[in-house]
Amino acid sequence: MTASTPLLRVEDLTVGLPVAGELRTVLRDVAFEIEEGRTLGLVGESGSGKSMTVRTIARLLPDGAEVSGRVDFDGSAVFDLRAEALRAYRARDVAMIFQDARAYTNPVRRIGDFLTEAMRTNERMPKAAAAQRAVELLDAVGISDPERRMRQYPHELSGGLLQRVMIAAAVAARPRLILADEPTTALDVTTQAEVMAILRRMQREHGMAMLFITHDLELAGAVCDETIVLYAGQVMERQRSTQLHRDPLHPYTAALLQARPEIDRRAVRLPAIPGHPTTAYEAPDGCAFAPRCRFAQDRCRAGVPELLQIGEAGQTRCVRADELRGTLLQPAPGPDAAIAEEVAR
Repeated sequence: MTASTPLLRVEDLTVGLPVAGELRTVLRDVAFEIEEGRTLGLVGESGSGKSMTVRTIARLLPDGAEVSGRVDFDGSAVFDLRAEALRAYRARDVAMIFQDARAYTNPVRRIGDFLTEAMRTNERMPKAAAAQRAVELLDAVGISDPERRMRQYPHELSGGLLQRVMIAAAVAARPRLILADEPTTALDVTTQAEVMAILRRMQREHGMAMLFITHDLELAGAVCDETIVLYAGQVMERQRSTQLHRDPLHPYTAALLQARPEIDRRAVRLPAIPGHPTTAYEAPDGCAFAPRCRFAQDRCRAGVPELLQIGEAGQTRCVRADELRGTLLQPAPGPDAAIAEEVAR
């Protein structure tokens, strides 16, 4: 792989799933790239397509799914991989950390079996060597008395400890890309911070790239080099994470930022996005966010907006991006303005 070639490239990715005999689109023309060692965040409400994106990259779609576009890993087309090459891709190149660790660990097998299975199967590592490697990994992710933990079952570990086990399993094969699907959602705030610190440290030590899925813009801003905002299965915006928080380019991103609580501000009521989230197959003609957008005009409904490059700032799927830039975080007129003033005080 040359320096100019991304580790992962997704182009025009569209996915449809069969539901009650009908094919429903869940992703539409999704495109992005991730370079070696970098972290890209995918943010959006439930149903926006975040988890489906990572499952498509890992080729973990259900039977009957229809996919178009491309996913290239280190220059190779992932959708063209067959049998042994696909197993190697999943076992060595890409590792996935799921949201609910308990749902992805076998409750009747010990932690040691869970951690060593892949090493013994894929790397043909002797049992004793695999066990020693697993103990080292548990120690590396901050689990005390790792030898005892190896003999325990998943139900004997707390959620935070089990998520650390998942991280240890993910980095065991030294993958080049980690797909982290909301790995801290079920954890309390303190444990979240500990788990993310471990994940970031392991990423730096092993030079891995990461696609980080979250609904938390604040967390994405702290963890990710760049952030993509998804809505209705489409990319609405992509920017450097720090810049996105200061100067969002899409009304949806601004609405998400305004709806989050802040510890240093007192609010009577947080601003809310009207309506309800829309999936890709429910999206109306034109801009998918237009029915919920206070800036929408007739031209927003005339056709699906293209993903536009706004100078060097980033990309956005908004036909009014240039004229609205710098104003999106201003309070809405009317009753909401009074609420926003109270929030500022």
